[in-house]
Amino acid sequence: MSRIGKKPIVIPAGVTVTVDNNTVNVKGGKGELTRTFSDLVEIKEEGAEIIVSRVDETTASNAQQGLTRTLIHNMVTGVSEGFEKKLELTGVGYRAALKGKDLDLSLGYSHPVIFPAPENISFVVPDNTHITVQGISKEQVGQVAAEIRMKRPPEPYKGKGIHYLGEHIRRKLGKAAK
Repeated sequence: MSRIGKKPIVIPAGVTVTVDNNTVNVKGGKGELTRTFSDLVEIKEEGAEIIVSRVDETTASNAQQGLTRTLIHNMVTGVSEGFEKKLELTGVGYRAALKGKDLDLSLGYSHPVIFPAPENISFVVPDNTHITVQGISKEQVGQVAAEIRMKRPPEPYKGKGIHYLGEHIRRKLGKAAK
């Protein structure tokens, strides 16, 4: 039995969860998320908890039980608290600014890079070298942060580029002088 899958999901106050077959709809203070899950698991709402159980004893249903429980938990957390990823720009002249809802990045190219804000995602730029990506879907927040990072990934010689806050960049030595 999946260790994670057998834990019940506690529904906090202010969040409503609707289960229809294997489609789960979660509404909260920050928004609404809907997702359809596999037929290998059964999702039941019991009071202020959601329980995910397996239909049969196969390895696939065991894996789906843990995955489904985690995804529903992330949906409940997203609509009640939200998720965020922090990015940092390192390099001379590298800076970020907000232009309306879109992100305007100066990354050493001959032109500014404009990154449009997807639906349900917002950007916060506390200073010109830090970016915070916020949203209710953990999956979407991580994907948008990865796409921003790929505009100028950190390079190993000088460490210039966009990286996650707290990420360790493996550095390489340059040419060895004789």
